[in-house]
Amino acid sequence: MTEGAGKAEKATQGAKGRGGGRTRRAVLFGGLGVLAVGALAGREEIRRAWWLLPGVSKPRQEGAVDHAGVSWTAASPANWRMADRPDDYRVDRIVVHVTQGDFASSVDAFKNPFHKASAHYIVRQDGHVEQMVRELDVAFHAGNRSMNERSVGIEHEGFVDRPQDFTDALYAASARLAADVCRRYGIPVDRTHLLGHSEVPGADHTDPGPHWDWDRYLRQVREELARMAP
Repeated sequence: MTEGAGKAEKATQGAKGRGGGRTRRAVLFGGLGVLAVGALAGREEIRRAWWLLPGVSKPRQEGAVDHAGVSWTAASPANWRMADRPDDYRVDRIVVHVTQGDFASSVDAFKNPFHKASAHYIVRQDGHVEQMVRELDVAFHAGNRSMNERSVGIEHEGFVDRPQDFTDALYAASARLAADVCRRYGIPVDRTHLLGHSEVPGADHTDPGPHWDWDRYLRQVREELARMAP
């Protein structure tokens, strides 16, 4: 081998070595990044596990509400489950319901321990909002355990086959409420995160039905959310 050929070969080997070194460093730092993400995820799961322990719960005040301007009537404890959301369960959905009855009968149903269902809120046709379960807690509203744990349930007074029941006041009040929920939990305002009861996996209900104006509702929620922005 000539001297020139030997130098060329060494140069080539050096370049390969340097390239290999960069690759190993990239793998090393990439692996450290994965470990860091894993550690963060692990701490998050540990934190959530803490709030799931028996006897661990947040301070509570009788009659406290989560949205300004609503009234409080307690649902029967048989119709919801105590939790410490969003520390134990992430809240990232809103489920829209229709009562299939009038406001008073819906309130009475949620107070009845044999009803075995409730929602966090009921919106009346005149725009009044009644809270019946704290957002901290899991209301039995969606017919799906996982969805119940991750969502806020909003009932609306009316019947699915009567479009006249969905009044301007009802839409406006519900949009303000939903926007506030989205703001507090960082929920995106779209049809993935705001869904109807009929869209919950395994649901056998038809509400809110074909007359619920989703385009209007999401537009109003976004407008209300923009007004709340600092």
